[in-house]
Amino acid sequence: MSILAWILLGLLAGLIARALMPGRQPGGIIVTTLLGIGGALLGGWLGKVIFGVDSVDGFFELSTWIAAVVGAVIIIFLYQLLTGGRRTRV
Repeated sequence: MSILAWILLGLLAGLIARALMPGRQPGGIIVTTLLGIGGALLGGWLGKVIFGVDSVDGFFELSTWIAAVVGAVIIIFLYQLLTGGRRTRV
């Protein structure tokens, strides 16, 4: 996939993952995109290690989206676990 496809995948997967997670997550559009890209990489790696398949085949493949969203949910969960659910006041 091209870099633009990774960015778009990251943005959309990050938005889906944030919608699935309960509570309010900190960060804006850039943090969401980075979480999604990290989630796609983590999900692809986990798919290869656990199931022995290449789960990040192409932009329009269902396995790519599932791996990206699951990975992003894991990353958001770990981030909330590490920060203790702290919220900043504005």
